[in-house]
Amino acid sequence: MMEYKGYIGKVEIDDEAGILFGEVINVRDVITFEGLTVDEIQKAFRESVDDYLDFCTQRNESPEKPFSGKFVVRLPAELHRKAYIQAKLKDKSLNSWVTEVLQTVLKNQ
Repeated sequence: MMEYKGYIGKVEIDDEAGILFGEVINVRDVITFEGLTVDEIQKAFRESVDDYLDFCTQRNESPEKPFSGKFVVRLPAELHRKAYIQAKLKDKSLNSWVTEVLQTVLKNQ
């Protein structure tokens, strides 16, 4: 995993082609990059992000932000009910309870 200007790149190896290739994983827009070495893939990642930002500027569009802070989850009704009850038992909103649970689960990530 690589990070640059808030954008996160994931890299994989194509054994047959003998290359490293990657994509930015925290936006819906498609941003890809490739290289033959670690230095090349890191450079290509940064260049791809910069190209994306320049392209958006040229089109007078706002680039997609990696994270808005909003996240919609569809749950089975029973799980929704249980989560709501747990939140209320702790005098929390469902949003703050879910945030707390996620922070606990992801604290070592």
